[in-house]
Amino acid sequence: MIKVGITGQSGFIGTHLYNTLGLYPNKYERIPFEDEYFNDIKKLGKFVVQCDAIVHLAAMNRHKDPHVIYETNISLVKQLITACEETNSSPHILYSSSTQEEKDNLYGKSKKEGRKLLEQWANRNHAKFSGLIIPNVFGPFGHPYYNSVVSTFCYQLTHGEIPKIEIDGQLKIIYVSQLVEQIIHQIDEIHSKYKNDCYVEEINVPSTTVIRVSELLYLLESYKKNYFNSGEIPDLTNPFNRELYNTFLCYINHSDFFPFHLKLNSDKRGSFVEVMKLSNGGQISFSTTVPGITRGNHFHTRKAERFAVIKGKARIDLRRIGSDQVLSFFLDGSQPSFVDMPIWFTHNITNIGNDDLYTLFWINEKYNPEDPDTFFEEV
Repeated sequence: MIKVGITGQSGFIGTHLYNTLGLYPNKYERIPFEDEYFNDIKKLGKFVVQCDAIVHLAAMNRHKDPHVIYETNISLVKQLITACEETNSSPHILYSSSTQEEKDNLYGKSKKEGRKLLEQWANRNHAKFSGLIIPNVFGPFGHPYYNSVVSTFCYQLTHGEIPKIEIDGQLKIIYVSQLVEQIIHQIDEIHSKYKNDCYVEEINVPSTTVIRVSELLYLLESYKKNYFNSGEIPDLTNPFNRELYNTFLCYINHSDFFPFHLKLNSDKRGSFVEVMKLSNGGQISFSTTVPGITRGNHFHTRKAERFAVIKGKARIDLRRIGSDQVLSFFLDGSQPSFVDMPIWFTHNITNIGNDDLYTLFWINEKYNPEDPDTFFEEV
């Protein structure tokens, strides 16, 4: 078991890292961290003593006074170093720096100087340190107007606001799950190869996508137009399009937007409903469920999925991993409708009627037993 602690655990990247480590309970033990630990050196010391690896993500990115950003970020690094030295602890520290290091701003300066301070700590204490220089990160649950322009555009488009482009520059970005994979890989590699050695490294994390701001906004605007008007799923065969769509979907207020009511066309022959309009492939399944039975209780980390009820009565429950809040939606086949499943939300469907429930399921990937991306957890 590798004991991993994350400063900034409740933040954007920290949440994704914490949840992903939780998928492997036999390999990693997550050491809980709370922001208040930085106000209590004893609690911070108790935290560092327990950790084999610490991913230092806690930092201030925005403030009206840049000097506050600089002083805060340097102070956090120094407190972490003090806690390690006072407790004679030498965990592998992974530090989240930024490509802003080379720019003439106090945020970039604080990240670069913080990285150098931790390098010096590692050399001084025969410890291990990985300084990660990271491009802009995007993905679900990022804070608009704070973490990324992707988060801001997604929020604005799904909340009736009009995005504006300040500078139409080239964005070098990385999807949060890909960054998390690299962090975990680094934890594993250093733990296995340099367990008792001093090791200091600087890693320039490459971006996974380069795109102009105007191209990004064009894609997101097309998602909004087609999805909000007819529920159309964009082409997800390109990994970036899939990542962007999964990010976009998480900014929709599910409680207000769903269930999305489909048009019911009826005549003497019967009825017809266009359930799915696809810009790409995937898999559509149909099921019947007897009264009182629940299907599902699982979540996905990359797959996009839709449940459409066409006959009978159902309750669909969703809960974001790490949260206690359950969203419940009641669907009736007399008014065909659907609910889409955000990634990192465990979900299920229950037949609450007296007759068989007829449901259509769509998912953007064909099922692969070697890589199912399906993790079971009760809602």
